[in-house]
Amino acid sequence: MSQTENIMKKISLDKVVLNMGVGKSGDAIDVAKKALDQISGKKSCARDAKETQRDFGVRKGEPIGVAVTIRGKDAEELLKRLLQAKGNQIKGRSFDDFGNFSFGILEHIDIPGIKYDPNIGILGLDVAVNLTRPGYNIRKRSKHKASVGKTHRISEDEAKEFMENEFGAVIV
Repeated sequence: MSQTENIMKKISLDKVVLNMGVGKSGDAIDVAKKALDQISGKKSCARDAKETQRDFGVRKGEPIGVAVTIRGKDAEELLKRLLQAKGNQIKGRSFDDFGNFSFGILEHIDIPGIKYDPNIGILGLDVAVNLTRPGYNIRKRSKHKASVGKTHRISEDEAKEFMENEFGAVIV
């Protein structure tokens, strides 16, 4: 049995995380929530500051960003739309050694299906994508946690190949 036929080596999309770092609380958080809800079709939630930054006027525990996590079929459909906004291109340096990659979108209205709303304006966002294989949840389970072996991890080249084959992305 070759490596490509092994079902335990099959790579799949685990989740897509959309993030908007606003940097201040108040109305900006509400606007970012509306934008992420419009993009993802899911309910987004605020992210709090981990520590105080006096230079920026940010206090610990104050909401300064908004994020939403999408999994399953919804994640695949959303990732296709997000890649269209980037011209189906991903930079090669966006990939890490564990099967993850991320990219940014400067204007959220570039995403297909999103119309300009004067109440929201034009916002940028970060997209983080996590790829997985069967057996990866041994690092998350509560009992008998274990690390994923080196040969089972998703390499940078495998992640690039997966994105080219499954989503038609061009790696530049």
